[in-house]
Amino acid sequence: MSFFPPSTNHQYRGAKVSVWFLTLSAVLTLIPAAIHSFLPDGGAEVIGGLDLGDRRELVIGLFRWEGATQFALGFAVLAVALRYQALTPLFLALLIVERGLITLHGWVLGPQGGHHPPAHYASAITVVLAGIFLWLSLRPSGKQPAHDVEGTKP
Repeated sequence: MSFFPPSTNHQYRGAKVSVWFLTLSAVLTLIPAAIHSFLPDGGAEVIGGLDLGDRRELVIGLFRWEGATQFALGFAVLAVALRYQALTPLFLALLIVERGLITLHGWVLGPQGGHHPPAHYASAITVVLAGIFLWLSLRPSGKQPAHDVEGTKP
């Protein structure tokens, strides 16, 4: 028994560019994961521009927690992009939900007129791009495998 089940890449019929976008999304999730986990302030002051005030340890703890969840998500997305590409549409949809909520909270439901960290801008752009790549991932790419999963002709 191996750590990873067999690859499902042969079952993916969507646009390959959608897989590349998912790979990029994984990398762009792992970078902030490292920042939130390992920078002394978790990136809260240096990148986020937050005034931590008298709750410094609480804010840094929350940023580290976010970094831990970003590592788990980033590695899961990377596994899909590299070995389980049949799940690409699902993970692009989940990316839209995650980034859509970040955008909603950052621009609509959150405090108005304040500072916006880079993630607020990137999330809004990501929602649009992920929607395009989701659509492409759901369209057959034109090259269909000769056999389905069970090895019989379609």
